[in-house]
Amino acid sequence: MAGLHFALSDEQRALRAEARALASEVLAPIAAAGDPGRVNRPLVQALASNGLLPRLFPEHAGGSAPGDISAIEVCLLREGLAQASTEAETALAMQGIGAYPILQSGSEDLVTRWVPAVARGEAVAAFALSEPEHGSDAGAIELRAEREGGQYRLTGVKTWISNAPDADVYVLFARTTPGAKARGVTAFVLPGDVAGLSGTPLELLSPHPIGRLELDGVKVPADHVLGEVDQGFRVAMATLDLFRPSVGAFVVGMAQAALDAALAHAASREAFGKPLREFQAVSHLLAEMATRTEAARLMVYAAAAAYDGGAPDITRSSAMAKLFATETAQFVVDSAVQIHGAAALERGHPLEHLYREVRAPRIYEGTTEIQREVIARDLYRPLEA
Repeated sequence: MAGLHFALSDEQRALRAEARALASEVLAPIAAAGDPGRVNRPLVQALASNGLLPRLFPEHAGGSAPGDISAIEVCLLREGLAQASTEAETALAMQGIGAYPILQSGSEDLVTRWVPAVARGEAVAAFALSEPEHGSDAGAIELRAEREGGQYRLTGVKTWISNAPDADVYVLFARTTPGAKARGVTAFVLPGDVAGLSGTPLELLSPHPIGRLELDGVKVPADHVLGEVDQGFRVAMATLDLFRPSVGAFVVGMAQAALDAALAHAASREAFGKPLREFQAVSHLLAEMATRTEAARLMVYAAAAAYDGGAPDITRSSAMAKLFATETAQFVVDSAVQIHGAAALERGHPLEHLYREVRAPRIYEGTTEIQREVIARDLYRPLEA
């Protein structure tokens, strides 16, 4: 990782190393003791008590950050955690994604009620956007929010929602104006114990807490709207612009872990009387894995720096970073499995775990194909002005 040193301070590199050490020594055993597919509350609490989770939130909202959320700092935490415990990384990221819209767009009462509790690890947050028929096309949301006096009545289904159905609070997106596409979607804050809300866990390739929500006439006060009515898509995009680069950091962490494992294996494992590293096919593959990982890392931190600096093209740079990093990580993890051979396919092997983990980030928070669409549209924007 020497090539990145020009961009990161000693303090920033130390934070990444601290996250990795905590993940390895403290968090990974707690993660392993959890119930697969369900929220691991002791893990969330450990992220808070060890000082990592509060760093995602400003001091005025119960966190430890002196100012606004830093995209670079989110990336440092996610990359460091992912190298040793993907479960800890995901638990941290979901708290941030679930609570950030409240922090950004919520009333003082909503922020005070929920964000400090999330920062302390006492409340679990979730970001509920996807629906059974609408994953990538968030503007086609069908879950209905009908105004009834001083409240809204919500009816419909959400699915593939991280931390569902166990979350204490959901940022949920619903249609308030039929036929208006993205301009008719509103963001709501929804307590997890509200009447009419039910849910079931889903079992996916990698057993993270993720599930389906069903809303049967759920009543939400009008003051639980985030931002403005019919402007919820802006709330969603602001959240995704912040966290997309750190999805790249998450997978860069996995790629680095896979590369480290492959390097160690190729140096110690012999075939036909010599170490694997002395076979050109293996050494050149390792060189390609290392080069792509470093390139992905640089793109991720460049996008994060652009966000922190208020750059105007953050949507494009975030999409590029997420696209390149997730595709790179898939290649690196797959190549590490190939270098290891059959041993890496055994249940419980670190690479078997990474192989299952690395697939989902190419889909969530915007698929690879959607990222390319976002990038292409942005490339033509100056020509159409």
